[in-house]
Amino acid sequence: MPVNLTANAIPAIIAGDVNSKPVVQVLDIKLIGAAADRYGLLISDSESSQQAMLAAQLNDRVKTGRVRKTSVIQLIEYICTTVKNRKIIVVINMETIIPECEIIGNPKVLVESNFGAQKAISNGISGSGIFNNGNLSAQRSGQTSFANSNNLSSLNSGNSMQNYPPAIQPAYQPPPNYKSHGTIMKNEAPARIIPIAALNPYQGRWAIKARVTAKGDLRRYNNSRGDGKVFSFDLLDSDGGEIRVTCFNAVVDRFYDKIEAGKVYMISRGNLKPAQKNFNHLKNEWEIFLEITSTVDLCPDEDTTIPRQQFSFRPISDIESAESNSIIDVIGIVIAVNPSVPILRKNGMETQRRILNLKDQSGRSVELTLWGDFCNREGQKLQEMAEAGFSPVLAVKAAKVSDFTGKSIGTISSTQLFIDPDFAEAQTLREWFDRGGKDVASQSISRENMPVGSKSEIRKTVSQIKDEGLGRSDKPDWITVKATITFVKTDSFCYTACPLMIGDRQCNKKVTRSGNSRWHCDRCNQEFDECDYRYLLQAQIQDHTGLTWVTAFQESGEEILGCPAKELHMMNEEADDTRFSEIIRKCLFTQFLFRLKIKEEPYCDEQKVKITVIKAEKVKHSAESRYLLDLISKFRPS
Repeated sequence: MPVNLTANAIPAIIAGDVNSKPVVQVLDIKLIGAAADRYGLLISDSESSQQAMLAAQLNDRVKTGRVRKTSVIQLIEYICTTVKNRKIIVVINMETIIPECEIIGNPKVLVESNFGAQKAISNGISGSGIFNNGNLSAQRSGQTSFANSNNLSSLNSGNSMQNYPPAIQPAYQPPPNYKSHGTIMKNEAPARIIPIAALNPYQGRWAIKARVTAKGDLRRYNNSRGDGKVFSFDLLDSDGGEIRVTCFNAVVDRFYDKIEAGKVYMISRGNLKPAQKNFNHLKNEWEIFLEITSTVDLCPDEDTTIPRQQFSFRPISDIESAESNSIIDVIGIVIAVNPSVPILRKNGMETQRRILNLKDQSGRSVELTLWGDFCNREGQKLQEMAEAGFSPVLAVKAAKVSDFTGKSIGTISSTQLFIDPDFAEAQTLREWFDRGGKDVASQSISRENMPVGSKSEIRKTVSQIKDEGLGRSDKPDWITVKATITFVKTDSFCYTACPLMIGDRQCNKKVTRSGNSRWHCDRCNQEFDECDYRYLLQAQIQDHTGLTWVTAFQESGEEILGCPAKELHMMNEEADDTRFSEIIRKCLFTQFLFRLKIKEEPYCDEQKVKITVIKAEKVKHSAESRYLLDLISKFRPS
């Protein structure tokens, strides 16, 4: 069927018209950028062609074949920017009209003056730039328009350079007559507002209008360049685009008190750099770094087009397959709130920890660990609501997944908690819970904090670990074993650990002595006078069926030996053999209930089953007796 492209669409876009929704054709596609993470296009209106670039969120259109060479598309949202003195169209949103058809018309490359005042159409090939495109005869013969060629005859056989008509030259204009030889003012015209999704490092002046959805705490750091301070905040615009903004040192002094969560700001003159995904969970490949010359202006009028927050909720059942340390959004009903307890960090600082339990319609429940101020703010309110017999809805923005003891989630510095929020997902969850969901049993995907002898406990013997091939599947096996410690390696019961904090967690990586008798951490690339000591305990446990080796790290090592690793290390260093030997002797031939994680891992080019002690609790005879009586009752004839 005949296809009509929008006439003169390319010159109109170059001239600044970004309000229409023209229909154009894709002549060519190519991966661009150092990391080949963006797609460049050559688009045509049947008369003129122009270089374009897809926004990152549209990459899947090319990967899935919805956009290809000769596709006819409609540009829904786009901007025109300058890259290396050449105009390029950045496509933010588009729709495919026809997936594939013949090339329409005989488009020529649009050439503009470097001064932007005059424009001309050339019948030849564009000079240099991001794309080097040949004429359409090469495209129709299957050659790419992005091919670099120094031999023009290969692109248009039989034609020599003189056969190309010269580009139309702009009319002569006399140079301006300056009456004053003083300082020339810079162009102070306000930058045009663009969507966050359209931001890229090739743009010159830009401005974004967005709401602050989260403001991080002010953090201080020390590295080889000295002391410093930093804070970040997250932005969300009316198109759903998100990006993180980071400020350092003097820029912190200028903007920290000015930024408020929930407010809308106009921001410009920032520097775009690749996002550091280790610390930035937002779905944007860029991050804005503000400078002294940057501007951040509060928008006085409330903009209702920009949402307060943007969520991407996942059901609790999905957390079972989520990668450790990934960042997710979760919403659930609070079914249990534990008291807040003080936790002493290895750097000597004390913080608070509070554990909640959430459930949803997926039939699963999960532990949520609150750290620091979350325990006293939202945590205290949730505890009061639970004590009053009410189960609130809790929405968690940016929770971190952990698989240390089953799958659980925890708060980080950028986490936000919303109690009984007013949006559709919360209302749906509340209706489900009130209609009978509160009586529906749910299976926990986290460590069971239930009394010893619980019916849900998976008890095994030592011999069953090998006989049943535990730990050799894709996921680890979690079991409880009642066994006695028969031997502890005392030559290497702990390791030297980095005491520095990374965000809200201690580094804990192994450190080594540097030349000046200080300690050096390769991960933090810093030196310090004193290190920390953490358990890496190798022990042999035995029951009536056999024996095996297990590894106990910091918390479980303290549960077994009854004292911190640093204290035991000092005894060993000071040759206090009596106290050291007494502590080791006390744990031997003592019965424990070991909560074990069993997983096959590579070691020296072969797979070996590793058994890790997650929790070690001395056997309580009353609780153990109840467990055995319950076990006997199962085999009693009815």
